[in-house]
Amino acid sequence: MSFFDYFKTKKNPSASVAKERLQIIVAHERGQRDQPDYLPALQQEILAVIRKYVQIDDDMVQVELDRNENCSVLELNVTLPEHS
Repeated sequence: MSFFDYFKTKKNPSASVAKERLQIIVAHERGQRDQPDYLPALQQEILAVIRKYVQIDDDMVQVELDRNENCSVLELNVTLPEHS
C-alpha cells in the first residue's frame, strides 16, 4: 500500500447492496403479479387452521404457486416450532 492509496476514496459498498436488494424486491413483485387473487386469503385460512393446533407466526407459512406449461403447482412451506 502506497502513501497515496491512503487518500484515495474507496467505493461505498452500500450502493451495490441497495441495488441487489432492489433487484430482489422487483423479482418478488413480478412473481406476485402473476399469482391468483385467492392466494393471500388461502394463506390466512391455512394459518388459522394450523393455529388451532400449534402457535406459529405469520412468516412461518409460505404459499407459492408455480406454473408450468402443463400444470400449476401449489407449494406450501410451514415451519413448525420445536417442542422443548
